[in-house]
Amino acid sequence: MWKILYGDTRSFTCLLTVVLACSLFLWIRLAEAAPSADLWPRWQVSVENSTKVVDHSPWEAILTKYLVTDHPSAITRFRYGTVATEDRQSLNSYLAQLQQIKVTQLNRTEQKAFWINAYNALTVKVILDHYPVKSIMDVDISPGFFSNGPWDAKLLNIEGEKLSLNDIEHRILRPIFTDNRVHYALNCASLGCPNLQSKPFTAVNTDQLLDEGARGYINHARGAQAIEGKVKVSSIYKWFQADFGGSEQKVIDHLLLYAQDDLAQTLHAYKGKLSFDYNWNLNE
Repeated sequence: MWKILYGDTRSFTCLLTVVLACSLFLWIRLAEAAPSADLWPRWQVSVENSTKVVDHSPWEAILTKYLVTDHPSAITRFRYGTVATEDRQSLNSYLAQLQQIKVTQLNRTEQKAFWINAYNALTVKVILDHYPVKSIMDVDISPGFFSNGPWDAKLLNIEGEKLSLNDIEHRILRPIFTDNRVHYALNCASLGCPNLQSKPFTAVNTDQLLDEGARGYINHARGAQAIEGKVKVSSIYKWFQADFGGSEQKVIDHLLLYAQDDLAQTLHAYKGKLSFDYNWNLNE
């Protein structure tokens, strides 16, 4: 009966192997791809004369208590394993508070800080809710067979709209603010990511923190480094090349805005191809 339905066992095994290999290849390609900026017009609304200020002090208290900024690697770490129950509750309350904010009634600068803080605080909550994990990639709560990680799970409800981390990054921050420095503000709980800042973003300090984040990341080996005449950079510059000018030369031009010392000299003269790398291990 088996041979009638499927042919001989060797043929079936060969077919199954091909299917699995194709599925694995597709999964890898999807995992390497980053969503394009896809504007959600709903969130373009702002009130530019608004003086409303969002209170991010609960998030600041969490950062002050659990963020390690003096690690020898120069990569900030978060002490997920030591977060007390009351501080978990405080983080949950902060995110609940953000979900009560009428974001469209804020001015644009206040909105930018709001979305960055919401993204980072939600990412920490995701890790805490699934801790211990070796990588955020292991938190497979996104819908869809080929989905990986938590980024497409609808975890917030703001002004009646359910939002995911990807919604915040790719449908709000990137297309509305068109500032490639936001890539240095958003932390994905990974060692390869730009540092989680030690203070919340506000309308007053956002530009400063974005520049500090860019400078710190680009001049760290995980951002850009010269190795035996070649330049290796973070995969962020591959995934989001469109945000950095659309070509490797434009990426280099961007890096030169912040690069220092030997890195700057190498980049000025560099005519080769860039190589890319990223470390998804948890930043604990």
